[in-house]
Amino acid sequence: MSSVDRLVEVIALLRGHCPWMAALTHESLVEYLVEESYELVEAIEGGRGDDIKGELGDVLLQVVLHARLAEEAGRFSFDDVASGLAEKMVRRNPHVFRPDGSLQDSFPATVEEIELRWHEVKKTERSGDDSPFLGLPASLPALALARKSLDRARRAGLRLPEPAAVPEPADEAALGELLLGLSVQAQALGFDAERALRDAVRRFQAGS
Repeated sequence: MSSVDRLVEVIALLRGHCPWMAALTHESLVEYLVEESYELVEAIEGGRGDDIKGELGDVLLQVVLHARLAEEAGRFSFDDVASGLAEKMVRRNPHVFRPDGSLQDSFPATVEEIELRWHEVKKTERSGDDSPFLGLPASLPALALARKSLDRARRAGLRLPEPAAVPEPADEAALGELLLGLSVQAQALGFDAERALRDAVRRFQAGS
């Protein structure tokens, strides 16, 4: 039995014999998925290489649990998730794979060409909606939502907002201090900086 099969089996047994595990739902697991994802990010960004394996395991646990809940409901299994992901990676990387999943004879694509092709393939998978922002989770942290929205708008040739009239930071540390200062100012004024930026991004998306 592979280690992945054993993990799936262990989770199934826990769901059947542990009252706490048995009570879990997709909805109740959301907070743990978010928390474990941020702990993995913290381990990576903090250079804690020894912790990454454990944090990856915690994120994988969330995936296996959600798949198990779906399997119990007769919807899909972990194997369906894995096979669907493999098919998607083959489909979205034609510079590496032929449609049947075998490797191409050569791999001449540049990084820029790869990214362009990836987004072209994703666009063909959409049904009717050609918005460049389709699929961006509205619940992303506001700064991540802003960055991804601007990236997509730039690729689509849309007009971007004008840069803010603030001192240009010399490096990322200075940018961090500027953002922290804006957060302090927002708090002093009684504003929620996270919500304000998220709303601004949504207005930008709607007007693009």
